[in-house]
Amino acid sequence: MDTTIHEFTSEVADEDGHLYAARAVGRPREDGTWIGWFEFQPRGGRGIVRRTDAETTQPNLESLRYWASGIEPVYLEGALERAIARSDPAASSR
Repeated sequence: MDTTIHEFTSEVADEDGHLYAARAVGRPREDGTWIGWFEFQPRGGRGIVRRTDAETTQPNLESLRYWASGIEPVYLEGALERAIARSDPAASSR
């Protein structure tokens, strides 16, 4: 089951200026490790929730929370670009 690990206080904008709220999400794997990724919810409640592929694998939930707590806004900007490209193949050719 997916678990919200961390909700970021800073919003992230895409190249068109649309704002997103970001959060780190994780899930345990069968081997006991945890994977983590980002989800970006458009502000205003309209639009597509963007998700990255797995961004990290950590040995446990505590380590995943620690990883997420150190993410800087500039990293989130790149993650949003990756999430958009993942869900829109045309975006990756721009």
